[in-house]
Amino acid sequence: MLNLSANAHLWLNVVLGLYLAGLLGLSVYASKKVKNEEDYLVAGRSLPLFLSWGALMATWFGTSAIMGASKNAREEGLIGTVLDPWSCSATLLLAGLFFARPLWRMKLFTIGDFYRNYYGHKAEFVACAIQVPIFFCWIAAQFIGLAEVQQRIYGIDHNKGILIAAAITLVYTLIGGMWSVTLTDALQIGVALVGLVALGYATFSHLGQGSFTAGLDHLLSHTESHHLTLLPKPGVFAVLTWLGTWATGLFGNIPGQDLQQRIFAAKDEKTARWACLLASGLYLAFGLIPVALGLASRLTHQGPVEGGVLLHMAGSYLSPPLVIVFVLAVVSIIVSVATSATIAPATILARNLLEPLGLLPDRHLLLDRLCVVAVTLGAIAMAFTGESIMGLLDIQLSLAMVTLFVPLVMGLWGKPRGELAGFLPMFLGGSCWLARYLLEKILLPLPPEVAQLQDYPHYIAGQFPAERVGTLAHQVLHLVALVPADVVGLVASFSGYFLGQWLCRKNATHRDAPGA
Repeated sequence: MLNLSANAHLWLNVVLGLYLAGLLGLSVYASKKVKNEEDYLVAGRSLPLFLSWGALMATWFGTSAIMGASKNAREEGLIGTVLDPWSCSATLLLAGLFFARPLWRMKLFTIGDFYRNYYGHKAEFVACAIQVPIFFCWIAAQFIGLAEVQQRIYGIDHNKGILIAAAITLVYTLIGGMWSVTLTDALQIGVALVGLVALGYATFSHLGQGSFTAGLDHLLSHTESHHLTLLPKPGVFAVLTWLGTWATGLFGNIPGQDLQQRIFAAKDEKTARWACLLASGLYLAFGLIPVALGLASRLTHQGPVEGGVLLHMAGSYLSPPLVIVFVLAVVSIIVSVATSATIAPATILARNLLEPLGLLPDRHLLLDRLCVVAVTLGAIAMAFTGESIMGLLDIQLSLAMVTLFVPLVMGLWGKPRGELAGFLPMFLGGSCWLARYLLEKILLPLPPEVAQLQDYPHYIAGQFPAERVGTLAHQVLHLVALVPADVVGLVASFSGYFLGQWLCRKNATHRDAPGA
């Protein structure tokens, strides 16, 4: 638990209670703006730049950016932070430059609407059936992060903390939909950034014996050089894994409903574009603070760090008032991301999967809110699986990339000719990724005691030598182990698109032939 006096704990409880109550009041105020489904799902397509930017930052700047990145930086160095914040901030740049304008012009409610317009209803159903459950991973990561905060501050059991986090998220999201999420996000991201800056300044001032810049110089001069590089180790497998991680962050986020919903909610295409570009720069700037703190913790705390790197350092270097500010910042970050992430799949579930079935035909807002509850329950189940925060993020982005990215890109700039061109990339990309993922994670995992000595391809080659399984089988297994699941899935997805194009063209030729 945080080392606070009884008086400081009392003040923390009071301030945190007032803060959460204030967010609740803001959500209730936001609910008055909800007159129809467009208001609930995309805030009436009226968000100005500062709200649109704030919503994007708050949607993405979550537990992976603060807790996951600081932990990975401590354990692996900069190379462990490629996925977040580096590639995730680059995704927002990519979205602003190439995707925001054309997608905003389509006046969509969900990204599922895009797949329906370009590939038909079957492709829409498959895309939405994929996207809803993979969001459970991202939401679950926020529940886990908030549970860790509760455990660290109040000693609350981890599982109970997950349920409390889910309840808070559910209430805020349920009341006012996208308007509620947007207004609370704008407040929370401001608090979050103030708290992060305070911790960063205090930590590096301590490291530099009173000087912030001296602390940064001390970090750079005393950290091993291999922990200060973003480049991979030599070797084909290491390079392919590194490229796969970059691709996952860059491309896996693009089809996400959480990103696109904020684009759709902007008041015009220019606002949508600039919100993405501003969020990209600021995401990286503030995202590097937890990374730097994670690296600094290698110098300041040599032993085990309990309760998370940032919370541990906050208890060490911040005064009680600033600890309160930092706790509010962490809670703000997690709650804002959780609410944003919850409404995204709920929107898809309601509009693309359930409304076409005729459920509650005249009660669209009620259906939207029921879907928020359903998504929350799904995320709770995922949170209890025990997967790490960064592990959950990696699964979500990988699945989105290998199934949904290729049909989205080719729909915008290619020439889709039918349902197969949308369905086959999803099916082949997802199934090939899953087969390779299960091989490494479940069927033939690399034992932890071996991981420090050799990489996965060498391990598989040793387990299945040519003299036992034959030369051809040995070479095939080594090749399969050499190419990471993300790369396998992305190549399969592109192959599926072009195969679908060819089949559609072939079928059209047969239909147009004389006598057909």
